[in-house]
Amino acid sequence: MPPTMQPSSTTTHCAAQLAELLVAHPRWTVLTGAGISTDSGIPDYRDAAGAWKRPAPVQFQDFMGSAATRQRYWARSLIGWPVFRQARPNAAHEALARLEQAGHVHQLITQNVDGLHQQAGSRMVVDLHGRLDQVVCMGCRALSPRSSYQGALLQANGSWRHRHAPAAPDGDADLHGVDFSTFQVPPCPRCGGILKPDVVFYGENVPRPRVDAALQGLMQSQLLLVVGSSLMVYSGLRFVRAARAQGLPVAAINLGATRADGDFTLKHAGPCAPALAALAQMLAGAPGAVGSLS
Repeated sequence: MPPTMQPSSTTTHCAAQLAELLVAHPRWTVLTGAGISTDSGIPDYRDAAGAWKRPAPVQFQDFMGSAATRQRYWARSLIGWPVFRQARPNAAHEALARLEQAGHVHQLITQNVDGLHQQAGSRMVVDLHGRLDQVVCMGCRALSPRSSYQGALLQANGSWRHRHAPAAPDGDADLHGVDFSTFQVPPCPRCGGILKPDVVFYGENVPRPRVDAALQGLMQSQLLLVVGSSLMVYSGLRFVRAARAQGLPVAAINLGATRADGDFTLKHAGPCAPALAALAQMLAGAPGAVGSLS
């Protein structure tokens, strides 16, 4: 199917076309990115052109190889975690849950680590990059709740003064010009190993069985819908390429540029929440919702 990419100044006609495409292919895999959670108070990574808004996240090799990097990461996380934990689903998450209940969303692959899709009621979720509410030991592989580790961090760093800083996308905080050398990072209580959030860091591979399961679900779908993702990292882009290789239409709802703009069958260049809410309303039979996508 040749791409019929629409201009970024999306019109009502384009919005109606998107709705018609989704209705014509009613069994979807949905791929979501950071843009779907910004209305929940979790910042995204990139601007409308796809460039970084802040310094790039910590690399896996640096985290594992440098005690100073781990001090910096966990000090920032100590501050950012309470904000991240308090985030709640927004209208976009809720609309996708309703669309799953209506039988349209066969699979939801999220690049986010916030668990907000599950909080909203979605059940067919693949947490591609893991979940920030768990901590894993890189030695014995034991899992523990992030909330419990917060207590250990607070106990070990009772005099830590830097408690107020802007939240960052992955549950940490933007701290600059701070000496982290005295920050204490508690080890695994079972084996003394390095503790890491149970998420896929930059430079770390998504577990292959997780990717394979998501690709299998995609092949059982009729359409791929990308929501709120710039697709600048390959872990998400691979699903667009796989869908195109199988001849599946690929639609997108995203405000800014993406790495796959030339591959979309249709793109709605607008905010996630109103577009998804209108789709959910339309597919429930409410009149006039197609036009409200614009």
